[in-house]
Amino acid sequence: LPGSLQATRALMVASILLGLVGVFVAVTGMKCMKCMEDDQVKKMRMAVFGGVIFIISGLAALVATSWYGNRVARAFYDPFTPVNTRFEFGSALFIGWAASSLAILGGSFLCCSCPRRETSYPPTRGYPKNASSTGKDYV
Repeated sequence: LPGSLQATRALMVASILLGLVGVFVAVTGMKCMKCMEDDQVKKMRMAVFGGVIFIISGLAALVATSWYGNRVARAFYDPFTPVNTRFEFGSALFIGWAASSLAILGGSFLCCSCPRRETSYPPTRGYPKNASSTGKDYV
């Protein structure tokens, strides 16, 4: 196989493995899991770290899919390529682009769950208590 095809295969395998690692890391950071429930900040950081891994995985899949798509497009428009050996974009390329964009989108959503260092809410004020009515204030 040509070197570019081997590189795209390696990128896709790396993307799949990174996606699996990202799933395991992000699942440990979910609020519904009992793992690491004593420290919520570390738990949220695990979810953010899983999101970063998902973004890297999506970028690897996007690069591999786009690289192969570029190769197909160049071979299609090459005048020296015989007509019966020309390839077109298949469903696998479209699925690869969709999967990589969904991985990047999901990773960015997980990264948005980053805990804030401190809240900037104004201090709470107590409401004044009304004087209790004696029951004689009829209108």
